[in-house]
Amino acid sequence: MASAMKTRKSSRRVTRSQGGGSEPGKAPWTFLTNHAHVLLCVARDPESRVRDAALRVGITERAVIRIVRDLEEAGYLRITREGRRNRYEVRAELPLRHPIEAHRSVSSLVALIEDRQSRR
Repeated sequence: MASAMKTRKSSRRVTRSQGGGSEPGKAPWTFLTNHAHVLLCVARDPESRVRDAALRVGITERAVIRIVRDLEEAGYLRITREGRRNRYEVRAELPLRHPIEAHRSVSSLVALIEDRQSRR
């Protein structure tokens, strides 16, 4: 049992570092949360699959499902079922949640990140 837990933990670390974009020898943290990363993924591609977001963010599909549920319950996402797929609508006009950034909207976060990626 202990070896199974050890394996699971180490595979989780590998996944995080791959998805988080950390460089070798650097701390495996980022400035944005996984909630922000998932929100940015669906803002970029409203028809993206949970699997795609999980790979891109570097977390499990189950974690993405939980985050999507949190974002929907808080009103930041609207989910529409289209056949066998979901379509996500980001409520970009809503303010960010923390008091430090509450004067900014979701759209300003998306614009900040997308602007950088569109220049590549």
